[in-house]
Amino acid sequence: MSKKVTFGVKPQAAPPLKSADDWVMNRPSEPEPEPIPDAGLMKRLTIDIPAPLHGRIKAQCALRGIKMADEIRVLLDRHFSGEA
Repeated sequence: MSKKVTFGVKPQAAPPLKSADDWVMNRPSEPEPEPIPDAGLMKRLTIDIPAPLHGRIKAQCALRGIKMADEIRVLLDRHFSGEA
């Protein structure tokens, strides 16, 4: 008994880029994050969190395909929305 395996057409390689600038100009675009109302001027906030918590946040964001900063902004906005 023999097994038949069929192969499709060999994929074509992408044309080589001439420089890093070519890559930047031709890379696939990422979806824009959902804007936060009244975001205006952005300020930086630095906090220390336990490594296991950081790992869980990073893993969940990677699975969802979102940036950690975007997700944390949403959570902070929701928590400090002013609604009791």
